[in-house]
Amino acid sequence: MMTNEEKLRELFERLDEIEAYSRCIGKVQFDMECSAPEEGIEQAGEDMSILGKHLYTLTHAERFEQLVTELHADGEGLTAVQRKAVEHLYDDYARIKNISADFNYEMERVANRAYGDWLKAKKNSDFSLFRDSLKQLIAYNRKAIDLRDEKKGSYYDTCLDDLEKGGSIEQLDAFFTALRERIVPLLRRIQLEGKPIREDFMTRPVPIPRQEAMSRYLLELEGLRKSALVLMTTEHPFTDNFGPHDVRVTTHYHEDSFISNVFTTLHEGGHALFMQNEPEELYRNHCDNRMSNAMHETISRFYENLVGRSEEFIACVMPKLRELAGGVFDDISERELYEAVNVARPSLIRTEADELSYCLHILVRYELEKAFMNGEIGVDEIPALWNAKYREYLGVEVPDDRQGCLQDVHWCGYAFGYFPSYALGNAYGVQILRTMEKDFDVFSAIREGRLTAIRDWLIEHVFSIASLSTPDEWIRAITGESLNVNYYLDYLEEKFTRIYDLK
Repeated sequence: MMTNEEKLRELFERLDEIEAYSRCIGKVQFDMECSAPEEGIEQAGEDMSILGKHLYTLTHAERFEQLVTELHADGEGLTAVQRKAVEHLYDDYARIKNISADFNYEMERVANRAYGDWLKAKKNSDFSLFRDSLKQLIAYNRKAIDLRDEKKGSYYDTCLDDLEKGGSIEQLDAFFTALRERIVPLLRRIQLEGKPIREDFMTRPVPIPRQEAMSRYLLELEGLRKSALVLMTTEHPFTDNFGPHDVRVTTHYHEDSFISNVFTTLHEGGHALFMQNEPEELYRNHCDNRMSNAMHETISRFYENLVGRSEEFIACVMPKLRELAGGVFDDISERELYEAVNVARPSLIRTEADELSYCLHILVRYELEKAFMNGEIGVDEIPALWNAKYREYLGVEVPDDRQGCLQDVHWCGYAFGYFPSYALGNAYGVQILRTMEKDFDVFSAIREGRLTAIRDWLIEHVFSIASLSTPDEWIRAITGESLNVNYYLDYLEEKFTRIYDLK
């Protein structure tokens, strides 16, 4: 009879091969989104589907499933990290064990085709070009959930629990209600009473090579290892990794929106920091990269907003910004730039939204995907409902599908339930900041350009436990309490009341 140590060794050998196939699929997808010609996208999707068939045979091999289930039932002799790795594998197994090879192949083909359809639809500002793909994605996602032995009370609850263990519609309804009740009145006060803020300089053109140089400077300032990092461009920026030594950041440059790229780079750099800095023990035991989406978005939004939009950060980077912009901002003061990057004005595009109104963009997406996943609305209703919700929550008129329901890439795959992670990340971030401030003067470190002090604190207190914890376990271990949205709302009220000189 094999010992648990021998079973684990065999399991890990199989995981080495599984993860190699997974990385190859990921690299083809990265190429498809960053460098493949338009006519090559479909072929890249087919290649991923074929590789996925081989990956399926490995993850559904009888011996692999046997090892996972036996070690999950009896983990005697395993370390805490090894037991957690087996727990993650068992959860994965429970979700996919009843999915046939043919069904899995078709699911992947639908998702891979959908990306190309979304690109065409967005380019032509025509939701109808993406509609059928989205219908198929929703249908396949529901069928996959139906095949499970255990699932939550609704399709969307199941999606939320998959992405944020313990997450539910009940939890998020209460969370978003709290946000709406305090953010919407504050936005209205700013519109009625707030002082005017100068921002005419924000669209001054800056050549793309200078913007790229600024992006590389920011990534280095955040504390990323250049030798394990790639920076490229794509239609919708994202960050991916193939282990801690191969992390890939993407951005999207616009000549008349230099400052926008600063925050995109800070955001994606936050993701990259998480990917480069998990403990080596987790990688050795196949327990890395298991943090939830909200944990990841906590760090990206932390660097984008709590660091990047602070007065101290503007003071820190202003000399470099002026230098790399080639004199474009030489006549702008630090205070003028700080106020301009914090203008609170409802807008159309989520990724360009100000810090205050951002969560209202997420609320629109949350309500829509909750409704279409649970069959309360049809796909054909999405554009009109999207436009109506933007009018209701943000007071803006959506002129076309490109700037409306086609602006995000997330619905091209099976990432239904991902959007709330951004809003949760905003709230987690401020709660973590308040704890971090008990250990050192965070904003003095930012002003002095010592962002590595923040990175090192996060490595010790945040990155080290993320893949080993549920979201609630994680935030309680860091801060001593479960998620408390009031830290975030108090932060917003204090910051924007001061910026706009509100009474």
